[in-house]
Amino acid sequence: MTELTTKERISRMFAHRDADRVPITDDPWSSTLARWHREGMPEGMDFRDYFGIDKFSSIGVDNSPRYPERVLEDTADYTVTTSNFGVTMKQWKNVNSTPQFLEHTIVDSDSWRKAKERVTPTDDRINWGWLQKNYKRLRDEGQWISAFLWFGFDISHSWISGTERVLMAIAEEPEWLTDMIGHMLDVSLTLFDRVWDAGYTFDSVTWCDDMGYKHNQFFSLNTYREFLKPYHQRAIDWAHGKGVVAELHSCGDVNPLVPELVSMGLDGLNPLEVKAGMDPVALKGRYGGKLLLHGGVNALLYEDEEALAAEIKRILPIMKENGGYIFSTDHSVPSVVSLEEFRKVVELAKEYGKY
Repeated sequence: MTELTTKERISRMFAHRDADRVPITDDPWSSTLARWHREGMPEGMDFRDYFGIDKFSSIGVDNSPRYPERVLEDTADYTVTTSNFGVTMKQWKNVNSTPQFLEHTIVDSDSWRKAKERVTPTDDRINWGWLQKNYKRLRDEGQWISAFLWFGFDISHSWISGTERVLMAIAEEPEWLTDMIGHMLDVSLTLFDRVWDAGYTFDSVTWCDDMGYKHNQFFSLNTYREFLKPYHQRAIDWAHGKGVVAELHSCGDVNPLVPELVSMGLDGLNPLEVKAGMDPVALKGRYGGKLLLHGGVNALLYEDEEALAAEIKRILPIMKENGGYIFSTDHSVPSVVSLEEFRKVVELAKEYGKY
């Protein structure tokens, strides 16, 4: 088969059809990219071009309250900043990790009410300049373009209000939390309607909503149905109304939620976090004809080159059957991975992912 573009390749995967090979992607840390440049990857070169893997891009919009973004402290080891959601956070400079969240502005119904007044779908929340500059090139390169939504449980507890506070609110005062999730989704979809209508179409709608951790979930299936499902369903239905697919990123063990997601019409799921309890081969057996599976290669195996190679050889021939699979590990690529080690991973994925 003639070599396909990323867009053609992934379209076939979502249609559960064979392609030239499975799509290949991953997400290296900034420190990993710095290491690869030291080891010979040319400066300024996109690592995806260097390794000959698939290219994904996303379009975002601003649904924040636009609180002032400031640098409060800047040292050799870390910075302390405030975000557009009013969160004060510490970010370490020499360690790749999520920030340490120090203080939150939106903590209850009253503070959310004040924030909500600031979140309106105005045109200046769309980066038209970026679209005008980059969109044609992305299409000419055959990239897969996603509309990236920013809403949900994970966004609320991780980046807006704090984990304990949000979990307590689900049980004790869910109204302000669901109003926040719903309003953020409403504003995002209104803005993306304008993006689409202006001719900047996309191939999928994606969002992050981590609902699990190691061998468990943050809430029960019944709580999911009552609290979060209506908003996930709306995102899926909106995507299908545009004629595009919907893909959810949800880390952790989300096994009990997968049947629900499939019944809702979700088209794709990642990252299939093996170390948390997700089994990609089992998922393929149960849902392979209905759900595109993306990920499922244990990133912990990067520390054991032979074990990682054996795992790729074991699962990839199964996962690629009848399409419906995108190759990646189940987490970012850490800086312990050398340029040559990642090259071998890509070569194996191309070899065993070929149709």
